[in-house]
Amino acid sequence: MEANTLIRKIHMSCPLCDKTHEIEERKRITTITLKREEVTYEERFYFCANADEDENEFETGAMTNENLLNARNAYRVKMGLLTSDEIVAIRESYGLSQVDLAKLLGWGEATISRYESKAIQDEAYDTMLRLIKDNPLQALEFLKKNADKFPVMKRLEIRAKIIEKLDSYGKEFLTRQTFEGEYANFEEPSDSNGFTMLNIDKIEAMVSYIAEKVSNLFKVKLMKMLWYSDVLSFIENGCSMTGMVYRHEPMGALPVGHYSLMNLENLNVQEEMSYNYDTMLHVYPTANMNYSVLSDGEKAILDKVITKFKDCKAKDIVDYMHDERAYSETKPGEIIPFSLAKEIRAF
Repeated sequence: MEANTLIRKIHMSCPLCDKTHEIEERKRITTITLKREEVTYEERFYFCANADEDENEFETGAMTNENLLNARNAYRVKMGLLTSDEIVAIRESYGLSQVDLAKLLGWGEATISRYESKAIQDEAYDTMLRLIKDNPLQALEFLKKNADKFPVMKRLEIRAKIIEKLDSYGKEFLTRQTFEGEYANFEEPSDSNGFTMLNIDKIEAMVSYIAEKVSNLFKVKLMKMLWYSDVLSFIENGCSMTGMVYRHEPMGALPVGHYSLMNLENLNVQEEMSYNYDTMLHVYPTANMNYSVLSDGEKAILDKVITKFKDCKAKDIVDYMHDERAYSETKPGEIIPFSLAKEIRAF
């Protein structure tokens, strides 16, 4: 018998020895071939000590279904498809029944039910589910397209649920979408983005982390600290932290899409008046920010940058950057390649 683990012991009628006695419920890691792919998953079964050694295991119908679902989900994970639990989560996030979600996407009424219980979706169907996963606007588009599948009152009810989801975090989604759109020309790792794809979660965490330790943090100073953080990461690890692309601007290196960046809903940015009545963007820490996206090594890099520039005025850090080779050897408006930033002034 393969290595397995005892879960519990229960009294039940045993179909192997036709007696009611204590049965062991066990689990093990096993392998199966699905759609020509070998997958490994957790399997549960019952063990009868009274039965013959060659036939001392059995499953109930419910247990068999659960084991098959585990196997299918293991296949989904291996192939990069949504698991059944993830499909359930998408549906429940919109407050929809299985039939309602299937109709919303223009599918047969039983399709979602099958995907949540036994069938494995193909890539095209998986892509449609992912379209609405974090995008209520796309869900609204599907509702418009398939409006004739619902009675009027039901359609209005579903629309209200989608709008509610859009209101709950839609602003953050829309600002992220705008920011991501500015990086449409940088969709591959390259010298321009430090061989890292744009990571907005990390950017938001970095900004808040810096703001926690720098009280006089305004936009110009923040942009320079982000550049130095990315450059130090590139020097130490061979890749940047954020995936942002920086241009040579009069005020130093500025990331592509910096206006959109400052509008991200998860950032705590306040407009304040300076002594000469100019509007300035003051950056504060974000309450309950998730810093788990930052590794200890990345936090150490941020701490180096914070220590270096914490007490500097914006003009000081701009002047400091102007003397960097990466800045002096690029022209106004040009992208500053990370390869030029390998030699920066001492930290």
